[in-house]
Amino acid sequence: MDKIRAAITGIQGYVPDYVLTNKELETMVDTTDEWITTRTGIKERHILKGEGLGTSDMAVEAVKGLLKKTNTKAEEVELVICATVSPDMVYPATANIISDKVGIKNAFGFDLNAACSGFIYALVTASKYIESGLFKKIIVVGADKMSSIVDYTDRQTCVIFGDAAGAVLLEPDTNGHGIQDAILRSDGSGRVHLHQKAGGSVRPASFETVANREHFVYQEGQAVFKFAVSNMADVSVEIMEKNNLKAEDIAWLVPHQANLRIIDATARRMGLAREKVMINIQKYGNTTNGTIPMCLYEWENQLKKGDNVILAAFGGGFTWGSIYLKWAYDGAK
Repeated sequence: MDKIRAAITGIQGYVPDYVLTNKELETMVDTTDEWITTRTGIKERHILKGEGLGTSDMAVEAVKGLLKKTNTKAEEVELVICATVSPDMVYPATANIISDKVGIKNAFGFDLNAACSGFIYALVTASKYIESGLFKKIIVVGADKMSSIVDYTDRQTCVIFGDAAGAVLLEPDTNGHGIQDAILRSDGSGRVHLHQKAGGSVRPASFETVANREHFVYQEGQAVFKFAVSNMADVSVEIMEKNNLKAEDIAWLVPHQANLRIIDATARRMGLAREKVMINIQKYGNTTNGTIPMCLYEWENQLKKGDNVILAAFGGGFTWGSIYLKWAYDGAK
């Protein structure tokens, strides 16, 4: 019997109905469809509208669909991890709120914040509970309502982000499938380039912080782009070399959808043709923790049992990393 590995055995995604196009953004800020598309690759993004709706509401739709698709009962789930930078509230954890809304009663749960790398950080964290033999069924959610922390008067950031949620079921596998290896990194000095200034214990919410629009995403685009291009590509090549993988061995690269130029640069460094790269940034923008699970969800029917898949991400913090996994089921079935 092979060692126990954590395998993805189901995937479900969700995006809200409202579509914010580049053309509509032209009426909101000083920008153009051509400017956005050329610099980011984004044409539209989905936005969660409605009073009192938050990240958990999108995540609930993804988790409900996942449970139904995998014939999993809510009471069978033992752990829920939600990767997010836009929790419903500071506490309780959004994972707890999701569990309550879908009837998951026999699990513990927590949120994980590693910015745009959060979903792969959460996958690796969850995998250790599986590999140890402690748990058999874990749900990992990547979800963000980025529209809640985006300044729609700032043309540099408001064109980038959208709202989405994705959820995967992790279960033990002893046939060689599942997560094979992972490399996770962070560099806290990068925090000056990408962060949310207010709302934490250093600058709690006040009339001043609200008036100064400090509760929105702050990003120094050029600095972030430079770090992301080099580090996401480097870590993807590193995990290939560490596991003796060549470009022809890899079925799919699943990159965080931050910027089309970053995705293309990573693929080039890995020696991969475009047709091996999952790209949906044009439809959804950067949904932070939702990007990688949304890619897996959209390409599920093309994934085959035994496929070598590389997940790669880069996020604020700075955080970055890659996962090498063998896909555990034929998605078309």
